[in-house]
Amino acid sequence: MKQSRQENVIYLVVWGLLFAAPLLSLYVRTAGNSTATFDWAEMFVVWRTFVVYLLLFLVHNFLLAPLLTHGRRRVAYFSIVAVVLTAFTIYQCNSRPEDPHRHRLPMEQQGRHRPPHFDKLPRRGDGEGSQFDKPRPQRRHRDVPPPIIGEHDILAVLVLILIFGANLGVKGYFRGREDSKRLVELERENLEQQLEYLRYQINPHFFMNTLNNIHALVDIDPEKAKETIVELSKMMRFVLYEGNKQGVPLSRELDFIRHYVTLMQLRYTDRVRITLDLPHEVPDRQIPPLILITFIENAFKHGVSYQRESFIEVRVCMEGDELKFSCRNSQSEKSQEEKLRVGDGTSGMKGGVGLANVRKRLNLLYGNRYALHIHDDADVYIVELNIPL
Repeated sequence: MKQSRQENVIYLVVWGLLFAAPLLSLYVRTAGNSTATFDWAEMFVVWRTFVVYLLLFLVHNFLLAPLLTHGRRRVAYFSIVAVVLTAFTIYQCNSRPEDPHRHRLPMEQQGRHRPPHFDKLPRRGDGEGSQFDKPRPQRRHRDVPPPIIGEHDILAVLVLILIFGANLGVKGYFRGREDSKRLVELERENLEQQLEYLRYQINPHFFMNTLNNIHALVDIDPEKAKETIVELSKMMRFVLYEGNKQGVPLSRELDFIRHYVTLMQLRYTDRVRITLDLPHEVPDRQIPPLILITFIENAFKHGVSYQRESFIEVRVCMEGDELKFSCRNSQSEKSQEEKLRVGDGTSGMKGGVGLANVRKRLNLLYGNRYALHIHDDADVYIVELNIPL
């Protein structure tokens, strides 16, 4: 797998510093001492050791480490690394500098004899059988072989293990960062797909109810039906050109709500009291499109009764950086019957697909930064929504 540019820069800087460190050390040592000379032979000896480590690092970085970090082949990786460490240990033991005391001969075999005047020195007990005349036993020097693995060899192997470990650590860091970026990208794509799916569900659901309203007006009042079609065309323009965006200006969303309420007022009589309280001046903020209309649509669908007076109250206001939306509507007989069939109605999911989808959209868009409270009482249905702008 292709390495990131930052990872390669880290390796280049570290190895560059390692190769420059002995050069700088030797320069500082000779600069302050007039008798010292700059010994390139000593420098090449150090660099030769570094070259061996560098070659092994390159093998590990490009061939061995990917087996563990990308291929997850742990057995193959550790087996090959063990072979490499063993081969390096053998090489290190055979290439160690020779010990100058390793082949030292006994003193008698190096030509170091007693001086000539030694025999002329006066001796005690010049008689026969003097202890000084007795030959002394020669001391034998044993040629002890050095150990197979010395401290220098063990240190070199440990340094190589640390190099491999540091290489794995750097690769693991960049691999984790790439995985995090990929996870964030997948979550973003999944979020966009879910929002797109929910928007495509909202649009048909909204137009189906609106067309039903126009169909009812055609027989009751054709002129009002024509006005309704004009209002619907304005709303369709908003849905087609703005509905698929992640955010729309708050003023455009409030205009859409005004068109919808105007359309619905053409259908109902004075027995339905409709109150719309929207701010005339709104800040230049963005809001997800069609996020509020679902609650208003649900109010018209379940809150209007033809047998008794009904009401629908919609209010939007801004407090700081927060939008506060509330929608209150009366409960019709039909909604009461639906409540008895599905239970006590406290879940606040009346309205089917519309409200279920808007809850999902709010969770995806805001997480825990919004507040939605639904009160389903016997005579009134209340929705209160607070979202950040």
